[in-house]
Amino acid sequence: MKYIVSLLLATLFLTSCSEYQKVLKNEEPAPKFDLAKTLYEKGVETGRSKYFTRSIRLFEQILPQYRGKPQGQILSYMNANAYYLNGDYYTSAYLFERFAQSYPTSEKTEEAIFKSAKSYYKVSPVYSKDQSQTQKALDKLQTYINVYPEGTYFVEANDIVLELRTKLDKKYYEIAKQYHHTERYKAAIEALDNYILDYPGTPFKEKAYFYKFESAYILAINSLRSLTEERLEAAKIYAEDYLRYYSDGEFSELATNYLNDINERLNKKAYEN
Repeated sequence: MKYIVSLLLATLFLTSCSEYQKVLKNEEPAPKFDLAKTLYEKGVETGRSKYFTRSIRLFEQILPQYRGKPQGQILSYMNANAYYLNGDYYTSAYLFERFAQSYPTSEKTEEAIFKSAKSYYKVSPVYSKDQSQTQKALDKLQTYINVYPEGTYFVEANDIVLELRTKLDKKYYEIAKQYHHTERYKAAIEALDNYILDYPGTPFKEKAYFYKFESAYILAINSLRSLTEERLEAAKIYAEDYLRYYSDGEFSELATNYLNDINERLNKKAYEN
């Protein structure tokens, strides 16, 4: 019985491949249109890559012949979506964008604009790498949000925007923090200060405040005697800033200890003077 089932499946597969190859070589566009649509729908139903790959090959053969005709719009959408569902996001980003430009009044235009943006999101790399695709995704998503403030994908678009902005925040935060971790404390203070100004809504704001203060503290206590007092005073201001905003923060206990040490050192300086 297992042998018979296997034989039947093999026969069906070979028949299917034979039919596909026959239609592929056919000069007539209509059979290609019908089979491409069937394969595409089978791909949507099963999620299997082979159906999208085959449908795409047929779509691209007949798209020029249907351009300007009603079927051209359907084909263009299915072709773009086949690439999207097949995980080729660089191509789907371009094809959905071109679809939206070619068919601005289509009922699929909103979806195309969103999926073009989401395609860029799908290829956005980890925060430590170049973020040009992330920025493209943000720009495209913002366009969608502006054009469709009550759109089908509005909530999802906003969620993705928040995720991508957090990724960018983290990238620039890590760059600024790296100065601290490599003991370049002057550069760290400046970089973290700029980061706080440039990204006021960042989720890494508390860390940025603390590492700016800690950089100033370490710089002060390791300075020449002639510079120590001035730098301790600067570090004290940064400590008070951190504790004002984050009195129960992640680093509040350590910051308080540092501040107590700063005050002791300043009092000692005052006594010596």
